[in-house]
Amino acid sequence: MGILSGNPKKQPLHYGEVFSMWSYLVVAKGNYAAFQTYINHTGDKDLRQLLEELIQGIKKESEDIEEILKTNGIPIPPSPPERSLADLEDIPSGAKFNDQEISAMVSASLAAGLVSCSTIMGQCTREDVAMLFGQYHMNKSQASAKALRLNKEKGWLMTPPLHTDIPSQQ
Repeated sequence: MGILSGNPKKQPLHYGEVFSMWSYLVVAKGNYAAFQTYINHTGDKDLRQLLEELIQGIKKESEDIEEILKTNGIPIPPSPPERSLADLEDIPSGAKFNDQEISAMVSASLAAGLVSCSTIMGQCTREDVAMLFGQYHMNKSQASAKALRLNKEKGWLMTPPLHTDIPSQQ
């Protein structure tokens, strides 16, 4: 048998896996609270639905990662408190995120999550952890596509200058 063969769940985590999963969990918990807050600020039903889907995904990811860390004796980072629901009309206009801003922040968060998942997959020696983050990567890819489509449909997409002066090929 080769090194680290057999049931991956019985293999030790290396320090990079521990640090990466713990750090990923800290960010996920922060995003969970932020997305709950964004729900209070959005008036767009499609954006609200995307946020609710993302919150459910974060909740599942957090449970999965916490289980692995706890099983390996790693302390879990603290969770911020649940955000209460607020009436959009009660938030002063100068203190309110607008839907375009929320969508941009969510899109940036998804992009950062894709990079994190790829990094963790690349450093894993435990196949179960690599596969788990592969699943998260796929979920974030699908959510990113939904966010892009939403940004385009709503006119919220902020593009860099578009290169339209393409030389003709003769």
